[in-house]
Amino acid sequence: MELYTLFNGYIYGDEKQKREQPKHWHFWLPVLAYYTGAYSDEIGNLTLSDISKQEQVHGFTFHTHGKLQARFVPIHPALWHAGLQDYLHFVEQQGHSRLMFDLPAKSGRFSEKVRIWFSGEGERLGYLQKCGLPNVDQQGMKTAISSLRLNFEQQIHISAIQQGNKAAMLYLLGLKNDGQVLTQPQSHQLKQILTQVRVINPNIHWQRFTERHGH
Repeated sequence: MELYTLFNGYIYGDEKQKREQPKHWHFWLPVLAYYTGAYSDEIGNLTLSDISKQEQVHGFTFHTHGKLQARFVPIHPALWHAGLQDYLHFVEQQGHSRLMFDLPAKSGRFSEKVRIWFSGEGERLGYLQKCGLPNVDQQGMKTAISSLRLNFEQQIHISAIQQGNKAAMLYLLGLKNDGQVLTQPQSHQLKQILTQVRVINPNIHWQRFTERHGH
């Protein structure tokens, strides 16, 4: 997946598209998916109370995916750099508890709405196509919002092997180890592995997104 193109598209630039109807989740959801490895439904369900500090490490607790284990995922420095603190204040000031408050659920799920916005449907172009990206990558794999989780997985896999901590990688992905629920590794170990996820575009900022101008 062309991450550079994706994170340098119009959402993360200075110009709005014609007839674009920007939503805050358009900015945050791909960034959160990339830096946490969470699925769009899990991100859609995140609330302010799912953010906590453990052993001096700030993180999100994901606990709404039926097949995955609940898990504490440290907040990558790039998310603070992108204006997360300001955004959390904004959500609170607006009287919302859900971080993606302007992402509506469809039949109790958020993923459908996200999929159509990101990948398009029928005649409707998604963010991918508007960035000039194909729906299928060079390996013949379908690109979707879940490709960001795949990328996260590949990066923390390398990081975990280097640090000899496979259990921490499985934990961050919400997976079991041979059918066994994993106990949470120490927060600083999780952070060590997670901060290896590379920053694609250091100029991404929520404030910049809200200040974009039309043509």
